[in-house]
Amino acid sequence: MSTAQSPGSSSRGVFKRLLIGRAVVSSRLEHTLLPKRVALPVFSSDALSSTAYATEEILAVLFVATLNPYGLVMPIALAIAALLAIVVASYRQTVRAYPSGGGAYTVSKENLGIGAGLVAGAALLTDYILTVSVSITAGVLAITSAIPDLFAYRVELAAGFIVFVTVMNIRGVKESGSIFAVPTYAFIGIIFTMIVVGLYQCFLGDGCRRPPPRS
Repeated sequence: MSTAQSPGSSSRGVFKRLLIGRAVVSSRLEHTLLPKRVALPVFSSDALSSTAYATEEILAVLFVATLNPYGLVMPIALAIAALLAIVVASYRQTVRAYPSGGGAYTVSKENLGIGAGLVAGAALLTDYILTVSVSITAGVLAITSAIPDLFAYRVELAAGFIVFVTVMNIRGVKESGSIFAVPTYAFIGIIFTMIVVGLYQCFLGDGCRRPPPRS
C-alpha cells in the first residue's frame, strides 16, 4: 500500500536532488571512478593551492625574522621539495600495499596500532580544516586585492566559497572533479607561463628585477 507524499516533502526531495544529485547505490560505485585527467585536479589540489599562497606567506614571515629574506627562500624551497619527494615515495608504497585503497588511518592502524591510526586521523581532520580556512582566506584576499570594491564583502565571499566547495564535494568526487578540473589546469598553465616569462626576462630580456627593499 503506497502512501502519498506531501507537496512539501516532494519539493524538498527535488531541491535535494538538484543540490547534491541523486543517490547512488553501492553496487554502482565503481562507475564513479575518475579518469586520470580528472583525478589529477582532485587529488593534487591541496598541494597546488599551497603553491598559490605559501611562498608569499613564507616571505612575509621572513621579512619579520631577518633582514635578508631572499637568501633563505631557496633553502626553504629545497626543503619543501625534499618533503614532497618523501610524500610521493610514501604514497607509491601505500598504493602498492593497498591497491584497493588505504588512507592514513588504515595504514597507521594496521602497521603501528590503533593509537597511531587515531593520531593520523586527527591530524588529517585538522589539516583539512586548516586547508579550507587558509585557502579560502587567501583566495578571497587575492580577489579583493584585484577588485577593491569587494573588500567590504570579504566575509560573505569566504562563507559563500566554503558553501560552494562543501556542496560540490557532497555531490561526489566525480562531479566535483569535473568542476575543479578547469581552474586547476588553468592555474598550472599560468604557473608555467610565469616561469617561462620570468626566465626569458632574466636571460634574454631586461634582466631579473628585484622588489625594492622595505624601509
